Amino acid sequence: MEKINELLNYEFSFGESVHISVKAILVVIIALLIASYIIKLLRRLITRKLPPEDKVKFISLFSYIKWFLYVTILLMTFHNMGINVTAIFAASAALLVGIGLALQTFFQDIISGIFILVDQSVHVGDIIELDGKVGRVEDIKLRTTRAVTIDNKVLIIPNHLYLTNSLYNWTENGTETRENVMVGVAYGSDVQLVKKILLEAASSHSSVLSKPEPLVLFTNFGDSSLDFKLIFTLNNSFEAGIPKSDIRFEIDKQFREHNISIPFPQRDIHIIKGNV
Repeated sequence: MEKINELLNYEFSFGESVHISVKAILVVIIALLIASYIIKLLRRLITRKLPPEDKVKFISLFSYIKWFLYVTILLMTFHNMGINVTAIFAASAALLVGIGLALQTFFQDIISGIFILVDQSVHVGDIIELDGKVGRVEDIKLRTTRAVTIDNKVLIIPNHLYLTNSLYNWTENGTETRENVMVGVAYGSDVQLVKKILLEAASSHSSVLSKPEPLVLFTNFGDSSLDFKLIFTLNNSFEAGIPKSDIRFEIDKQFREHNISIPFPQRDIHIIKGNV
C-alpha cells in the first residue's frame, strides 16, 4: 500500500514552481473519460426521439462541447500545477474577443438548428416561405437549411432567420392547400354565368381536387368591375403557379366565347373652360 501511495504521490517537476503528480495525471484522465461518457449520454438522451438522419447531425455539436470540456479540465489542471492561467487569458483577450464577435452569428445558427431539429417544426420535404422566398426543404443541417425553389435554384437559409422572421410552412397540415384566382367582370354581366364558368374552369383541370369542391365568392362591387374569387384545392402547392395559369387561360377563353368582358380602370375627365 505504501508503494502505491509513493507511486501516486510521485511528482514530475517542470521548473521550480511547476509540479505534477501521478495522482493528478490519473485524476485528469478519469475526469476526461467521465466527461466524454456524460456528453455521449446527453447526446443519446436529447436525440432519442429524432430520426436517424437527424441524430447524426448532433455528433459534430457534441464534439465541440467535448473538446471545450477537455480544454477546461486541462486549464484547471494547469492552475493546480501553479501555472498562471489568468495570464494566458489576458495575453489572448483581444484574440478571444475578435473570435467571439465573429462566431456570434455562427452560434445563433447552431442554436436555431438545434431548436428546429428537436422541435421538428420543419421537416425535409416541407414547402416553406421565408422573406417572400418559397422552396421545398431538401436538407436541414445544424447551421443552415437548404431548400430548392420552383425554378430549381438552391436557397441556403441561415437557421437564425427562423427565430427573427415569420416562417410559413405550407405543408404543416398536409400537402393539400387552398389556392385562389381573382377575376373581375364588367358591370351588367350575368353573375350566375360567371360563377358557372369559373367552377367549370377549376373542375376541368386535372390538378384540382374534387373534394373539397371548388368555390366561387362574389367579393366586391369594385370601382370598375364585379370582383370574384375562385377557390380550389391542390395537392402540390409547390407548383401551384402552373395550374393557376392554366385556369386563367381557360377563364379568358370561356369569357370570350360568352361575351363576358374583363374591364380595365376608366376615368372620365371633364374639361371646364373658363372665361378669358
